[in-house]
Order: sequence, then C-alpha cells, then structure tokens
Amino acid sequence: MSLRRRSFLARAGLVGGLAVFGSYGSARTAAAGGGGGADAARTAVERLLPRHHGQVELDIRPGDGGDSYAVGGAEGRIAITATTPATALAALGAYLKRVARANISWTGEQLGLPDRLPAPDAPLTGKAGVPHRFAYNDTNEGYTGAYRDWAAWERSLDVLALHGFNEVLVYIGAETVYYDTFRHFGYSDAEMRAWIPGPAHQPWWLLQNMSHFAGPVSRRLLEQRAALARRITDRIRELGMTPVFPGYFGTVPDGFADKNPGANVVPQGSWAGFRRPGWLDPRDLLFAEVAAAFYAHQDELLGATGLYKMDLLHEGGDPGDVPVGDAARGVETALRRAHPDAIWAILGWQTNPRKEILEAVDRDRMLIVDGLSDRYATVTDREADWMDTPYAFGSIWNFGGHTALGANTPDWAEVYPAWRDKKGSKLAGIAMMPEGADNNAAAMALLAELAWTPGRIDLDAWYRDYATARYGAEDAHAAKAWQILRETAYGMRRTDKWSEAPDGLFGARPSLDAKSAAAWSPQEDRYDTAAFARALPELLAVDASLRGSSAYRYDLMDVARQVVSNRSRELLPRIKSAYEAKDRARFDELTGTWLDLIVLLDKVVGTSEQHLLGRHLAEARAWGADAAEADLLEFDARSLLTTWGERSGSEEGLHDYANREWQGLLGDFYHGRWQRYFTELAAALAENRDPKPIDWYAHDDAWNRSHDSYPVRPRGDIEKLAAKVAALA
Repeated sequence: MSLRRRSFLARAGLVGGLAVFGSYGSARTAAAGGGGGADAARTAVERLLPRHHGQVELDIRPGDGGDSYAVGGAEGRIAITATTPATALAALGAYLKRVARANISWTGEQLGLPDRLPAPDAPLTGKAGVPHRFAYNDTNEGYTGAYRDWAAWERSLDVLALHGFNEVLVYIGAETVYYDTFRHFGYSDAEMRAWIPGPAHQPWWLLQNMSHFAGPVSRRLLEQRAALARRITDRIRELGMTPVFPGYFGTVPDGFADKNPGANVVPQGSWAGFRRPGWLDPRDLLFAEVAAAFYAHQDELLGATGLYKMDLLHEGGDPGDVPVGDAARGVETALRRAHPDAIWAILGWQTNPRKEILEAVDRDRMLIVDGLSDRYATVTDREADWMDTPYAFGSIWNFGGHTALGANTPDWAEVYPAWRDKKGSKLAGIAMMPEGADNNAAAMALLAELAWTPGRIDLDAWYRDYATARYGAEDAHAAKAWQILRETAYGMRRTDKWSEAPDGLFGARPSLDAKSAAAWSPQEDRYDTAAFARALPELLAVDASLRGSSAYRYDLMDVARQVVSNRSRELLPRIKSAYEAKDRARFDELTGTWLDLIVLLDKVVGTSEQHLLGRHLAEARAWGADAAEADLLEFDARSLLTTWGERSGSEEGLHDYANREWQGLLGDFYHGRWQRYFTELAAALAENRDPKPIDWYAHDDAWNRSHDSYPVRPRGDIEKLAAKVAALA
C-alpha cells in the first residue's frame, strides 16, 4: 500500500486507527507557537489571582525583537504590555515578586495581597536575553506523574508561563501516534498495545530504551491520553508558547523486517536489563515512509510545531554498520519534508550529540539542550564541543524524582553569564530539565531568571528577595533561613561532578554499606548538613503573621524532611559499627532510632499533598475502566518507584532509582524493608551466625502488586512536627 493511500485511509479513520482524529478535529491549522491573544492570559490571571484579576489589564503587542514586557499603572489598576500571552504572565510573575511581594510556584503559593494591588514605583520592564526557555526532561512524564489530570497540567503550564518559559516538552499522546503509524505497517491492535508500556514507563520507550512493560495498554487509555494531550497542546499554543514533540528517528516494534521485507533494522541490544526496540536504518526507503506517516498522524492529532526532540542513539544506542552521519541526514531529511522550518532539539548528554551527527546536519536548525552545563567543571567551551551549534544552558538538579533539596546555583550564577557574554557565543537558551519537576521551587525560579537578567545575579540578594516574596514581607528569620539554604543545599558546586543533592538512605535497599538509595547518585554529603539543620529553627521563628501560606508550610515541611533525611547518613555507619562489634544492646537502640525516624519522616511529609503516595496511586487507578485495568495501572505507578522494571534491570541498578520521601512509601514500604532487615541481623547476632540473604526483588515486587490504600489528603500540624524535628538536632 502506498504512503498516500495509507495516509488517506488513516485520516478517514478506515484503517485500524483509534479514530481519535475525527473526535478532536484537525489541528493542522494550529500555528507552531502562535498565541490566542490576550484571552488566554486573562483567563490564566483569573485562575491565579481569583480576588484581584479585575485589577490587571493586559495588552498583547507581538513584536519582532524577542519577548519583552512592561508593567505600569496605578494602585488597583496594574497595566501589563507584553509580546505574547505567556510573556504577559511572566510580567505578572515579576510584578508579584518585585512589587506585590507574592509568590506562586509548583510547591505552594503566598498571595497575602492588599485589597488594592500596589503600583510599581517606576515602570517594571523585562526582555528575554535568549529565545529558547525550554521546560522539562524526557523523563518528566514518568517521574513527576504520568497519571496527572487536566487540572494538574493546567496549573503546571500557568506556573511555567509565570516564570518566563516558552517551550514545553510534551510526551503524552505520542503513544497514539506510534499506535496509528504502525497499524499501517502490518501490526495488529493487540501487537501494538502490548508493545507500548504503561504510561509511567513510556518516556524510556520513546527514548528507545525499552518496551513491553506494565501493559498491554487499552484502547480506551490511548484515547483518553490522546484527548488530554490535545488539550495540553492547545493551551500551550493559546498562551503563545511552543509545544515540543518527539520526532521520528527510527524506533520500530519487534518483527518489523518480517512484516516489511527488505527493511534494515539494526538490533539495539539492551539498556539496564531491558531489550531495546530495533532501529530502522534512516537510509532505508521504508524509513522515509514510516517517518512521513508518523508526522502525518502527529499533525492530525496535535498539530505542527516548531521543535521536535530526537535523541539519536541515546545512552548506548548502537548504529551497527550504519554510518552515523548518514543516519542523521536521513532523520533530518524526514523532519524537513514534514516540517521544513522546524528545529531539531537534542539532549546534550554523555557522548551525545556525536560529532558525526553535528557534521551531517544543518546546525543552525538544531538546538542542544545541555544536561551537563552544571555537572562537570571540565565543561567550558560548548562552541568547540558542539561545532558552534546553538545550545541551551541546562540543569538536571533532580534524578528519578528524588525529593532532596538543592542545586548547583553558584555555578548557574557564574557560568551562564560567562558563556552568554563570550565572543562568538552560541548560547541561545536555558533548559530546565530535572527528571522530576515538582520540587525545588527556588531552583526553578533562579534558573528561569537567568534568561531575563542582562547582567549577573547576586545570589545573596536574590535569596533575600526570594524569601521576602515567598512569605509576604521582610523577616530577619526568613532571610537567615534562606541564607543558610543558599550556602548549603543551594550552594553546591559542580567541582565534585554531580548536579543533584544526595538522596536519603531511608529509601535505600537495606544494607549496612549503603551509600545512596539510587545506584547513580552521590555517595556522600555534598554540603554541610549540620549547618543546613540551622535553617529549620530560623523558619520556625518566622513571624506568625507570615506562616499562613501554603508556600511557608511547604518550605517548613521540606526543610524538616531534609533534616531528618540527612540524619540517615550519620546514623547508618553507627548501626554498622554496633553490628560489627556484636553490641546487641547498642544495635537494638540505634536500629530502633532508625525506624522511629522513618515514622517521624512519614508524618512530616504527610502534611503535604504533593508527598502522598495515596494520591499518586489514586490518580493512576482513576484512569482504569475497570478493577483489572486499575490494578495494572497501579502496578505501573508502584513499580517505577521501587523495582523500576523486571528483575534483570532492577538488579542491574534500576531498583530505587526513583526513590522519594513520600508518606506511605516511607511508613509502609521503606519501614517494612528496614524492619525485616534489622530483624534478620538481630537474629544473626543472637544466634552467632551470618544473616540469611533476602530476595529483595521478590519482596519489592510483591509490594508492587499489592493494593493497600494510603491517605489521599494531607494531615498533621507541620509546625508541631517541624519543632519536634528541630529538637532532635
């Protein structure tokens, strides 16, 4: 069947597709990043400032000189002029921080505003110094929450716009594009639904790392997620932002060459214990057909856009006998045929993008989102590294969705302006890429401001101003708390070759020798944890009038959580010493303290809605059409947090990669593991024998397949719990 015939039948809904296109209408006329005028920004202001939105006037004036805004007006009538709806929201965010002393983030808000909004003393202006302000890691959909609903997505988009981002990576919906594409290359409905993993694991399938896990997905689930993807991308465009979609670079289901004789499919080996999907040679004529069908289906479902993310040969991909440069040309040619003016976005990570890729493509129409800008001190000249390809300064301050506080912000403040201002600089943006994007609101705010700051950021002043806006007024204790955080968790440097803070050991697979919970995380403290702990009493001493916001409560919880978490690295070596000394009384005392701290930590995080395992699992189950599907989706969500995948990948290092300090996960799963381990060690001491080995994969997988329920609403008094934590120090 010819491509023209396939495409026609697909659009008509006649050849085995999901027929979602007819349900949602054609999106081909949607602009790549066109905005919907001021209406989208006005409705966003109504959501964000329900009591004061009538006092904000918006005037959207598109221009050719890059994104900019101006804020003026009088008391009770704030006038914002901006180039796009999203830029108008960025102006609002700047006004709230600098004038109104308010704060809206993905971890709480503080809106203790007067009845009449204050006017700026002088016009407040801003101009983006770079065109690309890119948001989200490829893994974000998995680690932040694959089962989020529209309300959660809407809030996240509002927050991104408030912080000045204009490009948003959207992976949801790609499974429908793949499903419909390969239904026309010989695959049955059942084969495709089995190949596509559950939503929590789909990011790594789209990166060509794995397939066939936590499935099969149902047709109903594909349709529901396609509908949500359409709604998300419509809103992104309404705000004048650009959705970033996965492009096609060669991933094919198993048996593609058997169903399509003559196809050259290169086996990709394994990734962390998973067998990778095959890679269709981009020089192959069939590649052009598949890519054209892929982009046609994607356009029909979500519309065209201006950026397509493709990580060719990601994390150990094998080109086989295919010249990498020729492969890159084939991938780029297919993209250009579908979208002549599009930019190819690619992650700067490990050895990617390879030199052969850069030599082969039009580098002016590529954007490298750098995942290593703040990780290695040896990274100093990206123009030389990447042959003058435009790039975005990026940070991955969080891996696996870990809840640890901190980032290498001194490096941001120093390196970004130095790279931006150097002669011949190709720095063209910022890229916010934590693997789980629901934490470290201060890091998000600071990274975002790099793009709008023409000079250099004074970190001491920045954190002082942040504390004022975060809690609503100047407060000596708040300022001191954030100065401590700035010097400790947010004062880490890339000289030790890490970009994230260490995870806590309560989430580690039990071992007296544990140095981290995730295999690829820092093995020791990266800042002075004793100094960090002094931030907690300062936060507790903040004036009572400033403690009523969700922003304050979240920060108090998060600092208290981190104080307890940091104790794990101090306590575990002492437990090991007691065990090796065969001091049973001391061993029992210390292990009792360890388990008590987990219980306390469970209560601390239980005061925060974002830290509830019960809510996370309820979100997953809500997508199921019946109990069986709900159980399968719950398994998908649980397993990502624990074993990650099957035994082979888990034992290769993936287990607990996505550890996090959540209520329920701590009090049940982590507490249960350590209690079982300590019980066995205690018995070994009592009986003067070696401890019996425990099959931790079997233990964890049994929990993955259970259906115990956990609280879905926060409970507890965080001020009382934080005071209890402070008293332990």
